[in-house]
Amino acid sequence: MRWFRALMPREEKFFDMFNRQSKTLELGAQALRALLEGGPDSARYCALVMQHEEEADAITREVLLAVGRTFITPFDRGDIKDLITLMDDAIDQMQKTAKSTRLYEITKFEPNMKTMGDQIVKVAALTAAATPLMASIGENSAKLNAYAQEVVRIEEASDTLYDEGRRALFLTHRNEDPLAFVVGCDVYEHLEKVLDRFEDVANKISSILIEHL
Repeated sequence: MRWFRALMPREEKFFDMFNRQSKTLELGAQALRALLEGGPDSARYCALVMQHEEEADAITREVLLAVGRTFITPFDRGDIKDLITLMDDAIDQMQKTAKSTRLYEITKFEPNMKTMGDQIVKVAALTAAATPLMASIGENSAKLNAYAQEVVRIEEASDTLYDEGRRALFLTHRNEDPLAFVVGCDVYEHLEKVLDRFEDVANKISSILIEHL
């Protein structure tokens, strides 16, 4: 099937949709990071995260419909579905983070939360830079491998921030305001899941790369 696929005209629209999705994730990550600055603009940035999540949902639906309508896809249909869904999962977690801050009326955020927000912006930018390379996946294998390794490295570093942040919350609030500890842990949990989902995206791209080498 691989040799047959190689002989057929390539359907380029999927690469365009992956690129649009990764750019939407990057915009969502930037809005989330701005939200984590806190203050009176929190509600506006929360709304922006929601808006970008809706845009990502629309692109996901577009890809899934295109998979069913396209005779020859650039790579395995299951991989296409998995990749676009994992990308959507990443921005879904951004939306859940924003919803959590709105639900608990949080307008002030811990230092480690902001640093994790910085990391989310980095992995989103890396993903936005990586997806265009998939159009020539064999030629860009080294760059795509480097991308995946860097995302994994950032996600592993976030584990330390997550643990240290929760520990700091506990020490600060254990005697005075246990609810603040619970709320803060909820935000940390969502931020960590955002980074986990980006790692899933990187792992899927690595898997697709292996299949095409």
